[in-house]
Amino acid sequence: MVESVVDQRRVVRSESRTIRVASIPAGHVYVRHLQPEGFLEGYADIERLADPDPDIPSRPAQSRWWPPVMLQPNWVREELDFDVMHLQFGFDAQTPEQLAEWVSALRETGRPLVYTVHDLRNPHHLDRSLHDAQLDVLIPSADALITLTPGAAREIAARWGREAQVIPHPHVVDFETMRSVSRPRSAQEFRVGVHVKSLRASMNPMPVLETLADSVSRIPGGVLQVNGHHDVLDEGGANFEPELASFLREGADSGRLDLQVHDFLEDDELWKYLASISVSVLPYRFGTHSGWLEACRDLGTTVIAPSCGYYRDQGPVIEYVHEENSFDPESLDRAVLVAYQEGAPQPASVGWRASQRRSVAVAHSRVYERLVS
Repeated sequence: MVESVVDQRRVVRSESRTIRVASIPAGHVYVRHLQPEGFLEGYADIERLADPDPDIPSRPAQSRWWPPVMLQPNWVREELDFDVMHLQFGFDAQTPEQLAEWVSALRETGRPLVYTVHDLRNPHHLDRSLHDAQLDVLIPSADALITLTPGAAREIAARWGREAQVIPHPHVVDFETMRSVSRPRSAQEFRVGVHVKSLRASMNPMPVLETLADSVSRIPGGVLQVNGHHDVLDEGGANFEPELASFLREGADSGRLDLQVHDFLEDDELWKYLASISVSVLPYRFGTHSGWLEACRDLGTTVIAPSCGYYRDQGPVIEYVHEENSFDPESLDRAVLVAYQEGAPQPASVGWRASQRRSVAVAHSRVYERLVS
């Protein structure tokens, strides 16, 4: 493992049990839920720096964190008041050379690097070569590695010979919403949702939708609901997909599916949508982990997930065969039938998610304490 140089300033801060973490990003829901709610026995005092504003790096950002200012080597050298750098994601635009320079800046200033490996295959990159090269810099350089599932940890060990600590994904939906969200699902209706959003590179919706249109039609009370953004489904949109748009419009006109076209959904709208459907089908041909899956788990929505990546390791899913170069319609047809026969799962309990969040927080604090002690 790469050794970190830790200067006296950071030893003093560690003894006070306040550890300042520069987190990339800090404002994302995953990162926010790494902190416990209120006081927690055995938890170090962890303070996460706010995301700097991309336009004025000296000012904290209110909500916008892209592009991450903390990935600039000069920011690392000039910002004196942090102890640990924790990279989650957001380095898509960085070259491997730029990442290597950034790691060098951390070494020069005595800051250890924690890297949580969310993506072993970037869902936004059709060609995997850039992300692989980025990982070839980050994973060998990190002083501590975290990932979300045992499967991802095994792949990291096989590819780089590094051990990653497995700390599960915390809840996504806030506890208040989990307690209060209504689930207006009719006993006579089985609503299967596919959310094509703005069509990431990892999505392969056409064969999934063609299969589901037939599969769902054979289920008593079956309704196929497809949600997508205007930029993909409206002619003249910035990312217009004519084949997909034509298929969906024709399906909506014929009554084979319920098409909902809108812009980006705010959280409260998204939670209502997920709570209103029986099943969410992930139309991915590559990927690693999914926050969407965790939100469905929080709300009691069945997830039909592809065989690629490590979705099966995250939590209960019904799996179908969908890889980068293969798709099995029969496995998806079977998955829909199983979802119908099993019925809706119980939402994750707030008590269990709160306990998990405390465990996740303590696990992270111990990683930080070990590195600055």
